[in-house]
Amino acid sequence: MTIADEISQCRFCEHAGLIPEAKPVFQLPPAARIGIFSQAPGNKAHLKGLPFYDPSGVRLRSWLGVDEEAFYESGKFAIVPMAFCFPGYDGSGKTGKGGDKPPVPECAERWRDRLMAQLMPQLDLVLLIGQYAQRWHLPELRHLSMTARVANWRSAMVTPRAGEPILLPMPHPSWRNTAWLKKNPWFEDEFVPVLQARVRQAMQHSPHQARQLDTTI
Repeated sequence: MTIADEISQCRFCEHAGLIPEAKPVFQLPPAARIGIFSQAPGNKAHLKGLPFYDPSGVRLRSWLGVDEEAFYESGKFAIVPMAFCFPGYDGSGKTGKGGDKPPVPECAERWRDRLMAQLMPQLDLVLLIGQYAQRWHLPELRHLSMTARVANWRSAMVTPRAGEPILLPMPHPSWRNTAWLKKNPWFEDEFVPVLQARVRQAMQHSPHQARQLDTTI
């Protein structure tokens, strides 16, 4: 049994009463070059069984410069959230739904180290979407705000050690971050074009070639 099979069958958080229903939503193609590490699937992704199957996915694919076919079917994108199941709503809104709850930490504690040991060596580019993924994968930057982490993207483009993927912090593409995008126009004006170039490179080159590309911005 592969680790993907094990994750798909996991019902730990539902049985522990941590989430309303276990339905792991992720994407783990064997030849992935690009890792998308986010927080947890939303309700629409949960119902469909596809990661980022919602308006935030539309915005994310626009940032990446890819269409749905490339995103879901190219075999290049591993989509591995910090928690694999929809965590439920926090109940703070007028409808009683509110926003999504944070990803259940027990999921990452249970799976992430083992999964990363298998996945990271094959990736050329890792996108850390939102604070939960950034705090896990960049613990040395936990003291910084999300804006400060993302604003340091030029330095992040330089791979710290040979054979490791580039780790790029990003804001979540949720509509809730529309005000942030308006306040920080450099993200879409400067960051996104370079991101799209990196995505194209990672999709077209072998892992060795992609990691050896010129890091000049």
